[in-house]
Amino acid sequence: MAEQSTLVMSILQTGIITLMSENSISLESLLETHELPFVIIDASLTIVGLNKAWEKRHTVCKEELIGKACCQNAPNCRHGELFKKLEPYISTEIVNEKLQQTVKGYPLLDHNGTVFLGESIVQSHARLGPGTSSKMIGSSAIFSQFQNKLLKAAKTQAPIFLAGETGTGKEVAAEFIHKHSKLADQDLVVVDCTVLTEALFESELFGHEKGAFTGATGVKKGLFEIADKSTLFLDEIGELPLSQQPKLLRALETGQFRRVGSNKALQSNVRIICATHRNLVEMVKAGEFREDLFYRLSVFPVQIPSLRERLKDIPALTDYFLKQFGRRDEQEYSISKEALIKLLQHQWPGNIRELRNCLQLACSLCDNQHIEEGDISYMQSINMLEPEPYMMKSQEAPIKVNPLQQMERDVIQTLLQKHQGNRKLIAAEMDVSERTLYRKLKRFGLN
Repeated sequence: MAEQSTLVMSILQTGIITLMSENSISLESLLETHELPFVIIDASLTIVGLNKAWEKRHTVCKEELIGKACCQNAPNCRHGELFKKLEPYISTEIVNEKLQQTVKGYPLLDHNGTVFLGESIVQSHARLGPGTSSKMIGSSAIFSQFQNKLLKAAKTQAPIFLAGETGTGKEVAAEFIHKHSKLADQDLVVVDCTVLTEALFESELFGHEKGAFTGATGVKKGLFEIADKSTLFLDEIGELPLSQQPKLLRALETGQFRRVGSNKALQSNVRIICATHRNLVEMVKAGEFREDLFYRLSVFPVQIPSLRERLKDIPALTDYFLKQFGRRDEQEYSISKEALIKLLQHQWPGNIRELRNCLQLACSLCDNQHIEEGDISYMQSINMLEPEPYMMKSQEAPIKVNPLQQMERDVIQTLLQKHQGNRKLIAAEMDVSERTLYRKLKRFGLN
């Protein structure tokens, strides 16, 4: 079982894996050791296996799907494309009028050389209808003003600049703008600038041709090309290497770019949203960010309010998060009046992200799924006691952490061991985005 579990984890870590055996017992074991909803499809685009998590997610019985076509669009679908190119993919699909999900597909290879496709659901969330959002929670005056400005931003094609403290929900705001724009029928394409090193920048943003560099085994579309006629969200734009900023500026101004290893100019028409928690004006003055790029990106600036500016929204946010955790844990959580008052008395330097983490811990500590005042423990550790930080070794530089951060670091270390370093599974279990996980790994020196 441990060997099969290792195989399952390697699905997410490598492009192609080898199945231990063709017999149904080994296949069934492989499926059931996969924690995420998982399905296996053969080269004829027929479903040959799926696990219980897949049955539960789609409310179907295995017998109803085994032997059936992979999807309604076969053979002109993502599954058919994988068997042609043998390259992993990430795709967002609409399940119904209320749900959409992100799936990831991988080639599988058995000992006879037969290629199969393994697909897992890595994220699912509610679709946003006109004028609604499942994540934009609040009714305070400052929140209403903020939401109205986002709606105005959604109507323009001008570049939008989202500024705000860490944890205020900049990506949620970008999603809200996109879903209320005329581009809502297209996917929002997110670029995490914190992982765009000088070596990765052009390949990730503009793509590459086969043989352009060692390891380039096929043609790859860049995110700029994928976002054509849609919205490109540049998250944490302040982290973009200075040497790469002229290339981004040229692509934004002309709409033209070249894949790495190609002389052919490609055209892409994208609508830009960018975000950062850093002060770009000060970075421009310090020569750390190009002034021309700053003005190109900040045509429509939007300041995201901190949580301490909208404390009246905490009860609604608390109710939303408790329901979210309840669906995840198949429990029904509640909170006492005293505990809620304690939440309202905190200043929340970590904003909505800190509130969510605080409630997530409280759900784990409370008795009978009812949160009492004593279960709210994050706030004192961070804000009231202000413990003397101590040093934690890192490959780059010493990192100051307090006991709460050390607790979070220990949890991540445990998950790294549990999932054998697979960041997608770790992010899924922590119920955070991969971008958030990458930042935590970097902050705690766990890269």
